[in-house]
Amino acid sequence: MILLLKILLQGFKTDKEFQFLFILIILLLIIANLFYTTIENWSIIDALYFSVMTMATVGYGDLTPTTDISKLFTIIYTFFSIGAFVSFTAKCVQIMLTNHQARQRFISNSKERK
Repeated sequence: MILLLKILLQGFKTDKEFQFLFILIILLLIIANLFYTTIENWSIIDALYFSVMTMATVGYGDLTPTTDISKLFTIIYTFFSIGAFVSFTAKCVQIMLTNHQARQRFISNSKERK
């Protein structure tokens, strides 16, 4: 959990792509929540749960859209949100690997100086 917080903080401080992807994910979740609470009359928690499960491609099937407009929205939301989620996850992994490589170089350089 602490590693995740470090990655998030570093991403916000140093990486424009990270910032864009994070904001995009938040916007997608807000839009989906507004849509599902309004059109499907779901609670905020149910709408958030469905939006996150769809974004992460989990899809338990316990909640499903019931109207045609909701089904069409979900199709479009799925394409955008999965792409954003995968890109954001890849960016987090990239930051983590970059940090690991920098630590390894620091350790290696420290040993060489001794």
